[in-house]
Amino acid sequence: MSLSFEKRKKKILEYLSKEGKVEVHILADEFDVSTETIRRDLERLDSEGKLKKVYGGAIKVRADSSELPFEQKTLLHTSEKAAIGKYAASLINQGDTIMLGNGTTALEIIRNLTDRSDLTLVTHSTPAMLMALEQFPGRIFFVGGEVNRHQKSTYGPLAELMLNQLRVNKAFISAGGISLVDGISDYEISEATISRKMMERADETIFLADSSKFGKPTFANICSLDDVYAVITDGNCSDEWKIYLDERDITLYIADEEG
Repeated sequence: MSLSFEKRKKKILEYLSKEGKVEVHILADEFDVSTETIRRDLERLDSEGKLKKVYGGAIKVRADSSELPFEQKTLLHTSEKAAIGKYAASLINQGDTIMLGNGTTALEIIRNLTDRSDLTLVTHSTPAMLMALEQFPGRIFFVGGEVNRHQKSTYGPLAELMLNQLRVNKAFISAGGISLVDGISDYEISEATISRKMMERADETIFLADSSKFGKPTFANICSLDDVYAVITDGNCSDEWKIYLDERDITLYIADEEG
């Protein structure tokens, strides 16, 4: 018995996430349906914005290249980010030095460090630095450089120069998107560059990504999945992604929103 459209849809999008493209005749054989059925499926998914139909098959939609302003991002997936931030804070050991990348989830980490005077925090995020000044009792190093007004962070040669002088135990970096083909990505080249530099200067890097980021490549590459040690996400992460990451020996931490 052939699969329903919804089940075929799920499989097609999984293949796209892994391979970047699908072909009509291969899908028809896989699902035991006619090529016309597959073409109709692809047309429907194209109309929904899930993929781009091309001759003989389909490809992933263009990676998102624009990011919401920082203030607007704080309103999205708030409970998931709170859970991820709390879990991330629980992984920080006594006396650790940590780097926080730019992103609204980093603020949730700081909210859970209000009694940690033993820690040293390094960040290039202005909102993170300002929150740390109010709520975090440990040492704070703010990475200077050219200012990204849109994302309220610093970047450029001066920021990279300062990061080169530092070494930390852990870096917590927010992912703009996670894709099997494109790895970890961000919306802006400047942010991706700073994230890569933080990875270089940390003994251990942990990526922060709510479940909406999976299967969603964005504009600027940070690293491939081969370079990823651990990811913290929320309870809505799909079983398929849990399997994908486990197959690549990537530690996946699931943050409980009620925990």
